[in-house]
Amino acid sequence: MASANLHVTAGRPYPLGAAWDGEGTNFALFSANATLVELCLFSVETGREVARIALPEKTHDVWHGYLPGVRPGALYGYRVHGPYDPEAGHRFNPNKLLIDPYAKALSGRLIWSDALMGYRVGSRRADMSFDRRDSAFAVPKSVVVDPVFSWGNDGPPATPWDETIIYETHVKGATMHHSGVPAPDNGRFLGLASEAMLDHLVKLGVTAVELLPVQSFVDDRFLVEKGLVNYWGYNSIGFFAPEPRYMTANDISEFQYMVRRLHSAGIEVILDVVYNHTAEGNQLGPTLSFRGIDNASYYKLVADTPRYYFDFTGCGNTLNLHHPQVMQLVLDSLRYWVEVMHVDGFRFDLATAISRGARDFEPNGGFLNALRQDPVLSRVKLIAEPWDVGIGGYRLGGFPPGFAEWNDRFRDTMRRFWRGDAGITPEFATRLLGSADYFDRSARRPWSTLNFITSHDGFTLADTVAYSTKHNGANGEDNRDGHSANFSANYGVEGETDNRAVNALRRRQRRNMLASLFLSQGTPMLLAGDEMGNGQGGNNNAYCQDNEIGWLDWPEPPEEGAEQSPDDIEEERFLLFVQRLIAFRKMHPILRQNRFLHSNARESDGLRDISWYSSVGREPGPEDWANPGWRTVGVVLRGAAESAPYEHTDDALFIIFNAATVAMPFIVPQPREGCLWREVMTTVAADGAPEVVLILTGGAEIITAERSIRIFVEIPRDRNAVDPRPSIGAWQ
Repeated sequence: MASANLHVTAGRPYPLGAAWDGEGTNFALFSANATLVELCLFSVETGREVARIALPEKTHDVWHGYLPGVRPGALYGYRVHGPYDPEAGHRFNPNKLLIDPYAKALSGRLIWSDALMGYRVGSRRADMSFDRRDSAFAVPKSVVVDPVFSWGNDGPPATPWDETIIYETHVKGATMHHSGVPAPDNGRFLGLASEAMLDHLVKLGVTAVELLPVQSFVDDRFLVEKGLVNYWGYNSIGFFAPEPRYMTANDISEFQYMVRRLHSAGIEVILDVVYNHTAEGNQLGPTLSFRGIDNASYYKLVADTPRYYFDFTGCGNTLNLHHPQVMQLVLDSLRYWVEVMHVDGFRFDLATAISRGARDFEPNGGFLNALRQDPVLSRVKLIAEPWDVGIGGYRLGGFPPGFAEWNDRFRDTMRRFWRGDAGITPEFATRLLGSADYFDRSARRPWSTLNFITSHDGFTLADTVAYSTKHNGANGEDNRDGHSANFSANYGVEGETDNRAVNALRRRQRRNMLASLFLSQGTPMLLAGDEMGNGQGGNNNAYCQDNEIGWLDWPEPPEEGAEQSPDDIEEERFLLFVQRLIAFRKMHPILRQNRFLHSNARESDGLRDISWYSSVGREPGPEDWANPGWRTVGVVLRGAAESAPYEHTDDALFIIFNAATVAMPFIVPQPREGCLWREVMTTVAADGAPEVVLILTGGAEIITAERSIRIFVEIPRDRNAVDPRPSIGAWQ
């Protein structure tokens, strides 16, 4: 192996990873238990290993060396020597090429082979055996990178939390079938940065995109053997490197360009990040990086039997953020994405797992406290998925101030209310007002609840109203995977149908659920495609469907002179409804308040900030709230009594929610003195605009259609009526 012609010096222990300084590259790798670390260089042309150099120095458990002349684009990996003693937690095997945990880019795809295993597959001793095959041919190579990018005047949009509207999407799924995205950019970061995608996002009115994992990940072996892939990407192996399959030239500037373009449109970029586990799995998984570098440091091992891993994730292992060097890795990675890649926030997958100490969840533990005090990370958006699969793992509302949390109780309650389940109205009211039962503590704000009806995990909105059960046969697991409690309904026909009455009801229910989302206190998240009726054929776990099931089904632009089908026209109207709904939320600050509402009287006028009404126009009594058949409720919403003077608003809304299957009369409550109620939206209409704009005073009786919402704004009595079909920006 050629190495004599390469001059290596001691270099520096910091920064970790491969750092190019204009003349050469410094390499630094943490391993507390290794006995020798070898740097391997590979030919860019042939992929063959061309040099192997022992890193000459070790400082505070960091091995390091400097090689002049090694430039950006160079391919490398590590071989780490040390004890192979699984029963003591050590799994060193220098026959296995290892990915640098700090690699800023990766080249090549993982090739599944038994050679990736540190043990001999099939041996009676299982992972206690030792495999001597070289794995370099099968492992992606780390790449030396110069991350400098011409950002120009790019800066974070810095959208306040209370004004944030999140659009959860998949880079490839969002762009593969969009006719306006240039063909070479389909499925890529550049596709998401295309004019067509920016135009859609801006017209929709969202303020942030939350991208499913884009840090480098690998496809699970069991999926590859079935002809499938890990489409969602929750199988990380590189925490700094963008996933190569989303780039055309494996150039990280493509990601940076995407961010700059989204920022120019006023849209923030939030990354769904997976620091709770890695793609190396349990003791029978491959040796790709962390396991071979220092297994005992990087992973949570069972104390009395460190051959095995604590698995709070359901993926075979759990990263040991209790270890200072592993915590540094994660924090360095997060800061890199903010400072070098300019992202605006993170959604932490299975956040309970990364917030555990030795075993239990610690809301004031090391990692969460480190995030909250970090001068870079404390300034970006932090979102927790507040659960994992371990004991005591469900922690909704348990994260400290500064975090928003995915609220699955909101999702389930809204679905059940509109499905017509009995006894749901009291919880519906609680969720609508920001889930104070979980979040009103430690001066947390209503935006702390991240509300959603659908997400990548589960049914799409269209499938929620088209399927009573999951249909995951394409995943190859005999329909055993995915949630069974979907709180969905098919309204008479399972799946797609030509029945116009069924389709009309399904669209109305979609409007009802999205209206409930955007009329609720908290941070709303819209799943990409829900605004246009995208479905997945009833698959509620499309994690392995990198195909038409998982990709968005964008409507094709009509050919010149061709008539649109009735369904296409209805979906256009539905999209307009969502645009109007988002615009309406933006125009009414009382839908995104910074204080929780507790039906307290306001000092300014003595009116309560929230008032509930039954259909007879009076405040509901205990018998109403306890009535399992009560499905029609009204609410008058005003600025919070506890609002600071600078947050005060005289805006007021009156909303009727009717989840009953029959039309219901409703007595209109009294508006403020000298005011009237004007109807501005209804979910009965395909585009949300009522055919006739009603101007009402208190005491009037109106009929609210079955399964519908009516929205009224309070206006001065002398204000003139407006166009009954206002434009998106003309609600006032």
